[in-house]
Amino acid sequence: MADQIKATNIKWHHETVTQKDREANNGHEAAVLWFTGLSASGKSTIAQALQAVLFEHHCQTYVLDGDNIRHGLNKDLGFSPEDREENIRRIGEVAALFMDAGMIVNTAFISPYRADRDKARGLCGERFIEIYVHCPVEVCEERDPKGLYKKARAGTIPEFTGISAPYEAPENPELTLNAAEHSVEECVGQVVAYLQARGILKKL
Repeated sequence: MADQIKATNIKWHHETVTQKDREANNGHEAAVLWFTGLSASGKSTIAQALQAVLFEHHCQTYVLDGDNIRHGLNKDLGFSPEDREENIRRIGEVAALFMDAGMIVNTAFISPYRADRDKARGLCGERFIEIYVHCPVEVCEERDPKGLYKKARAGTIPEFTGISAPYEAPENPELTLNAAEHSVEECVGQVVAYLQARGILKKL
């Protein structure tokens, strides 16, 4: 889908309160944590658990979840390659706005294509942190909390990532979480440690 602006007579209005102002007020830097991985790999669970830890320590944080976004902002999109591309483009734009607001935003989307994730990185800049939630498809299929893999195997869900549609794993993610062998708490700890090492978070 086209990235060109169709509207005319519009102008970008600069904020009187800057991102740096908000970060100073929050006591932490802003960032986009882009959790990517197969369905049932643990993306949303880890993102929500991380949000709870950050919130407990008074951080400004929010989760953008794939299913939730498709109930509203992206309810007009399906799962064709073109719609997946537009889905991630919109999320990248929204995540960039959240980051500009000084927040640590956790996005939990399969986002199967590298090119689309790279575009999101381009929107968010150096604070875009790609987190690969690695979990073999066999393990995801065993978990299958929504019964989606079973439906995909039966052919009732077309274009299902990992079964009938491709997933392009990150080649150089900032962080890889082994969600098949590590608990949710351990994965959250790894993310917090990374954020502290980057200087985005102070010691919690």
